[in-house]
Amino acid sequence: MADPREALPKILAFDGCLGCCLVDSVTGELLGTAGGDGLDLELAAARTTEAVRSQRATLQALGGTERIEDMLVTLGRQYHLIRTLGSNDAVFLYVVLDKARANLAMTRHQLAAIERELVV
Repeated sequence: MADPREALPKILAFDGCLGCCLVDSVTGELLGTAGGDGLDLELAAARTTEAVRSQRATLQALGGTERIEDMLVTLGRQYHLIRTLGSNDAVFLYVVLDKARANLAMTRHQLAAIERELVV
């Protein structure tokens, strides 16, 4: 089992990763960060928390019973990937990727492996 001090540097080592953080979706607080030069990960965490809450509410209103695995925001030069933890649905990983250097499919695969081992 990994903890955030081990997991976040592994995520930062992914091709094209610009920064990442672990976020409590109840409070919007950062539980850990890695990288992020030029990125306001604290602001991103707080605002992304609102999106995660909204998506959960939407799924619940639609009668959905499955948990969110991940959410993706595609920008001109970046991907923003949000991955909830199976071990603690109140916590999510937030990863910012350089679109030109990252392999989105590989990143999702690697992130899922780390998420399964992460304990918070």
